[in-house]
Amino acid sequence: MNEIMRKIMAIEREQEKRRSADELARYNAGKRVHKKQLAFHRCKKRNRWVFGGNRSGKTECGAVEAVWIARGAHPYKKNKPNVFGWVVSLTAQVQRDVAQKKILRYLRPDWIAEIVMTSGRKDSPETGIIDQIVVKNVFGGTSVIGFKSCDQGRERFQGSSLDFVWFDEEPPKDVYEECVMRVFDRRGEIFGTMTPLKGLTFVYEEIYLNRRKNPEVWYEFMEWADNPYLSKREIRLLESTMDESAIESRRYGKFCTREGLVYPEFDERVHVVEPFSVPREWQSGISIDPGLKNPLSAHWYAVDYDGNVYVVAEHYAAGRDVDYHAAAIKKTSEKLGWKKDSFGRYSALIDSAAGQRTLASVKSVSELFAERGILVNPRVDKDVFAGVAQVKSFLSRKNGLPDLYIFSCCTEMIREFKSYFWGENDSPVKREDHAMDELRYFLMTRPRAAEIAKREESEITKDKDRLIRRLRRKGAAAL
Repeated sequence: MNEIMRKIMAIEREQEKRRSADELARYNAGKRVHKKQLAFHRCKKRNRWVFGGNRSGKTECGAVEAVWIARGAHPYKKNKPNVFGWVVSLTAQVQRDVAQKKILRYLRPDWIAEIVMTSGRKDSPETGIIDQIVVKNVFGGTSVIGFKSCDQGRERFQGSSLDFVWFDEEPPKDVYEECVMRVFDRRGEIFGTMTPLKGLTFVYEEIYLNRRKNPEVWYEFMEWADNPYLSKREIRLLESTMDESAIESRRYGKFCTREGLVYPEFDERVHVVEPFSVPREWQSGISIDPGLKNPLSAHWYAVDYDGNVYVVAEHYAAGRDVDYHAAAIKKTSEKLGWKKDSFGRYSALIDSAAGQRTLASVKSVSELFAERGILVNPRVDKDVFAGVAQVKSFLSRKNGLPDLYIFSCCTEMIREFKSYFWGENDSPVKREDHAMDELRYFLMTRPRAAEIAKREESEITKDKDRLIRRLRRKGAAAL
């Protein structure tokens, strides 16, 4: 009996030893969890990125994702045996000090079948450069985590067929494109964790703006406040040592340029909502920025009982004539059940330039639209600075809630918000600004924020308004 008890106690000691070394088991398992890390892991998209500030927790989730996939033990996805993936760092030294270190932290020693070193000793892998780690897969076989560095050049990334690639920080474009081809035949996945310090690179275009409209692209911003393990005192101390540009990138993980965004207040996770059925009473108007060779941008605007503005539909196309645009606007209006005037016409605001006649046409664009059942009003306020201030006031009001929401189906307006920058002479750059222009035209017809703030309301009315807002948000989220 004593011998049996000794064996049981030895087994329990070994189990406790393994539990204490199992960092993966403790990852987001306590009372404090990193919600954005979990959102990354749960996302089913095959091209996922975390744009995070330093110490926001982005690298941790990249390492855990790689280990889960290699082990065949991902808690939120379908697992596969005998996985082959790469961890890509900027240099071999960065690999050793960051990504490699994180992978070793979350791989229990008894899960490792073999380590192949590029330099250093495999009995002390953390001090050398690892080429591959052979990982025991829960299906009974083995998986391989290979390590690559961008300074090896694109040619070193050819040939292999992969299940995943994790980019720890932003790679060169040619390396990224080569890795996309490596996961193609296995329907593998790309995921990246980075602090955007290089400005508006291809990642900004391909992932953040998603110009190609790839349905598999997903991203998340991760900042210090999202990391539940950082103290508020430490955050204040770090922030006090940085200028505004450094704070945007190193705390919030935001893309920064010298010129700066016109609307840094815009946050896709706040201002973009899923479409829901809009009451007819909310229908307010259509706004158009005309274009023939350039895109014509048209959006449908609704205003609720609290004065919140919703952009509910979009028509955005280039290289088309008035016949095409008028037909598309009427089709969308009919689908929405949009209101008409007593003559059966739709009404819209339009850039004042549409009222001008040219030598190429005896009729103005306004007249051409009117002939096709769309009565446009070219008397719009085109004051850029007043319009920008008005948009900013709707994006962020002093009551803590925005007053402007864009339906997720309005992809071109969302993209323009993210790529609308100040240029020279304190004016926005005149490029891809068509939705931004007609948004200003519409919002300039709405009461100013200051005018709304002057209205006196009783505490009972204010409390009722807050309750209605809360119920409406819940209702919209449930749809």
